[in-house]
Amino acid sequence: MTILANKTDLVRAGSGTWQDQMKWAIRDLRGLRDVLGLADEGGLQHAAEAEFPVFAPLPYLTRITPGDSQDPLLRQLWPSGSEMESPGHFSTDPLGESDATKSSGMLQKYQGRVLLVTTGACAIHCRYCFRRHFPYEQSPKSMAQWEPTLTKIAADDSIDEVILSGGDPLTIVDHSLSRLIARIDEMAHIKRIRFHTRLPIMIPQRVTDAFLEILANARCQMIVVIHANHANELDLSVEQALSKIANSGAMLLNQAVLLRGVNDSLESLKNLSQRLLSCRVLPYYLHQLDPVSGAAHFEVDVKQGLQLVTELRSCLPGYAVPRYVQELRGEPNKTVLA
Repeated sequence: MTILANKTDLVRAGSGTWQDQMKWAIRDLRGLRDVLGLADEGGLQHAAEAEFPVFAPLPYLTRITPGDSQDPLLRQLWPSGSEMESPGHFSTDPLGESDATKSSGMLQKYQGRVLLVTTGACAIHCRYCFRRHFPYEQSPKSMAQWEPTLTKIAADDSIDEVILSGGDPLTIVDHSLSRLIARIDEMAHIKRIRFHTRLPIMIPQRVTDAFLEILANARCQMIVVIHANHANELDLSVEQALSKIANSGAMLLNQAVLLRGVNDSLESLKNLSQRLLSCRVLPYYLHQLDPVSGAAHFEVDVKQGLQLVTELRSCLPGYAVPRYVQELRGEPNKTVLA
């Protein structure tokens, strides 16, 4: 573990509930600079922060080397002036999610699966987030507001999997999450419920006994897809949280994004896969960056990505090599690049 510049923050990072950690998270560029001992980069950086605010939990910040502007974990949350410069093919809705919205809060891009945008809240604001411009205010905010969409899912037996996304579905408190899961779980044609979440990585305290009971007691197969891009994200506290999820019987998968300056090397991708396996997580997808406005500086050329995956296959067993994929607007499935 690295040491935060502010030792008070270091103490707080290891204490409190997950809700406390959400409250204590750093929410502005000045706070991030103070905690990590970093320099101000000037006007464009502040413009980037105004466009997409900082949100960074303390447990994650303890894994960042203070004063190192090139730390791969820092780069994922550090506002950059480069965010204000986007090529023409980068857009606010790169995956056409507005076209895929079938009812309030529900997207359907692929056959047999629907995705619920359960919340706009996250445990971290990733600077490359493909939903950084998403209209979260249009999604339901209560079980009563969700009911028309849930009724629609219940009436459609062609759907066998429900994906809970956001934002991050684990920012929902256990009581409310349990009610939502129970409502979906009672639909006989639903076979799988999948979470897309970064909470177990950002704030390991989120893996509560109540959440584990939700996973263990559901009729449906429960799948937890985490999002880690670098091995340094997976410290002992995260490993312990993921082990609890695995012990609940849920399937654990990881999807990463290929990011310039974060994991665009053979060593970093190899270390990530090996660390995931030691945490009982199967490397699942390595995504080509979605072309969302503000994230162009993270883009890695597909040709380089293909070379990296080829090299990865030469030094790891097949199950440890994620599929290199790209999601293209309007396509009925992800495009497998390698």
